[in-house]
Amino acid sequence: MSEIDPDRYEVIQDFFKLPNGERFGLISRVAADANDRIYVFQRRDPPVVVFERDGTYVGAWGAGEVRDPHGLKIVGDTVYTTDRSDSVCKAFSLDGKVKLTLGTPGVHSDTGCTGSPWLAERAAGPFNHPTEMMKHANGDIYVTDGYRNARVHRCGANGVLKKSWGTPGSGPGQFHLPHSIAFDDDGKLYVADRSNRRIQIFTPDGDFLGMWTGMGGPNDISRAKDGTYAIAEQEADGNPAYVTVRDAQGNVLARKASRHVHGIGVDSHGDIYAGLTVNRGVDKFVRRG
Repeated sequence: MSEIDPDRYEVIQDFFKLPNGERFGLISRVAADANDRIYVFQRRDPPVVVFERDGTYVGAWGAGEVRDPHGLKIVGDTVYTTDRSDSVCKAFSLDGKVKLTLGTPGVHSDTGCTGSPWLAERAAGPFNHPTEMMKHANGDIYVTDGYRNARVHRCGANGVLKKSWGTPGSGPGQFHLPHSIAFDDDGKLYVADRSNRRIQIFTPDGDFLGMWTGMGGPNDISRAKDGTYAIAEQEADGNPAYVTVRDAQGNVLARKASRHVHGIGVDSHGDIYAGLTVNRGVDKFVRRG
């Protein structure tokens, strides 16, 4: 792979600064709310750190609530998170109050998987090291359950399981580490199937519609206000990590080399925020034009 339209964005490394000489932990996810406040999900307490889009520090919350921060998405006034190794999913208000908890801490479904390379021997119910949770426009909540499972779970707004789909493998509708999720205005689901290096597309009922390929392992996918998708791609085949933008048909509009990016968020201006694990910071990709 190579860079495409690299001048579409200007990169400002380590854009957000913590107060009083504090430092970030490993950053798993970044997301923007409707007012363009940016929420950084880090693996240390407090796990959620909030900034204005200009970099102004707002505050932090969630100490003691999440043991192993992984997924974070924002829909309306709710922050949806996953606690990977505890197999728990929690929804918070924007100021950090718990609104909903799915799963029991430390209780994992039986998939026969105990660790890397994270390919479950069999699919199972919720949860075994879940990766992302997000509310759909239909009112239901969808969870990608990926590090030691190979499923997408659909739950009602009260958290009660309605349906699960997916089996271990690389065929259509199969998963090897489903790692992130996004929705479009028509309700379709875009699932980042990381170890299979693809985005799979489904109906809300789990019917397979298609896939996007030609990428490093997708760590995160976020839909922008203009209907494009920002994707955090892992290093692969001698290529660096990339921040990639695709249109609604999956065509690559821009791809720019990045430091290792695990989480990706987009504000209403089209600026992209890349959450870094190794470098433990957030790079801002400022949209030009």
